[in-house]
Amino acid sequence: MQRYFIHYAKKELTDIIDITGEDVHHISRVMRMKQNDQIICVTKDGYSALCQIVQISADKVCCSILEWIENNSELPVKVILANGLPKGDKLELVIQKGTELGASKFIPFNAARSIVKLNEGKINKKLERWNKIAKEAAEQSHRTIIPEVTKPASLKDVISYAASADVKIVAYEEHAKKGETSNLFRALNSLQRGGSLFAVFGPEGGFTAEEIKQLSDNGFLLCGLGPRILRAETAPLYLLSAVSYHFELSR
Repeated sequence: MQRYFIHYAKKELTDIIDITGEDVHHISRVMRMKQNDQIICVTKDGYSALCQIVQISADKVCCSILEWIENNSELPVKVILANGLPKGDKLELVIQKGTELGASKFIPFNAARSIVKLNEGKINKKLERWNKIAKEAAEQSHRTIIPEVTKPASLKDVISYAASADVKIVAYEEHAKKGETSNLFRALNSLQRGGSLFAVFGPEGGFTAEEIKQLSDNGFLLCGLGPRILRAETAPLYLLSAVSYHFELSR
């Protein structure tokens, strides 16, 4: 059943939901839905409702709420991913698959070895596309929140954003090469359900020694992600899978 995010909190609704924007086109033209078809609407505060379409017009789909759905598909912890800007469309892959795997926020940042440099015009277009990818992936994977994708930041900004996180880690390939295997386990074991994990990943060329020092000096635990060296777009997905296993599947 198709799922759509709406711009209302549960307490703002009566028995009727009006869907507007691009989703109107998707419902009427792409899915070719009609009156009495059913969809799921998700409020901005994470509640899901089974709804029936009452009327479709050019700019609005009017639905009646049949029942509220009691389910929770979110990870038991918040995972914020900060990625050094990679080349090409690799970040789009991280956002799409990372949303499916449960990430709550994406922070791209300009690492010292990031090849990609975005000007202000490109940033706005990219940001719109990145957030659209997150929305569509959240609908597809039956999430109850849409992860936020922020504007590209600096490493200093990343460190500042992470100040309130319960656990902070940085994926560091040099530790993996040396056979370090316990720090990720320690990090996840120290994290309580309902807490937050802030994870930083480098671009294709990895981190410089100065970047690692800055992160380490600010409380980030250096973690290897197994004995194999992972690509920039693979490492965040590995981490999310490990978090899911630790908090959802091994209990």
